Amino acid sequence: MLAAVRGRTPVDAREQMSIERFVTEFERLEHPFSEHADPVHVTGSAFVVGPRGVVLHRHRILGIWVQPGGHVDPGETPWDAARREAAEETGLGVCFLDGEPELAHVDVHPGGRGHTHLDLRYLCTAGDADPTPPPDESQDVGWFGWDAAPAVAEPAMAGILRALADRFG
Repeated sequence: MLAAVRGRTPVDAREQMSIERFVTEFERLEHPFSEHADPVHVTGSAFVVGPRGVVLHRHRILGIWVQPGGHVDPGETPWDAARREAAEETGLGVCFLDGEPELAHVDVHPGGRGHTHLDLRYLCTAGDADPTPPPDESQDVGWFGWDAAPAVAEPAMAGILRALADRFG
């Protein structure tokens, strides 16, 4: 996993800084995947792409439009956490694009409760079904076309959304 992060070609200066910070933080953390061991920890999220564009949801705590994702459960990999969280938060049948986890982006950002998330973002797909989030998840979730997504999403996502639009749009 660390080799995949180090080997990323960043889409913009923000991702370059995130890669550098990810490596520094990861190497100092005794339990990098535990949200309880340190306020800085690895999370996994998914860019769910398909014929309708990309799936975004309004984060329940932060109130911003982002890709689905969250904490890594014990014994889970970040890519499995990304797929699980995407399915839980959207109600979609989510699978990895081309069947294998592909690291699409690295971002370090503030999470809720004073945490810092070392977020590994993977590519997934879910066909073109409408999201059906369960009642305990944000109900503000949907497909956004490649032209519309940057106008709605958290501004820090501009670089990766442009890169994904170039690839899939």
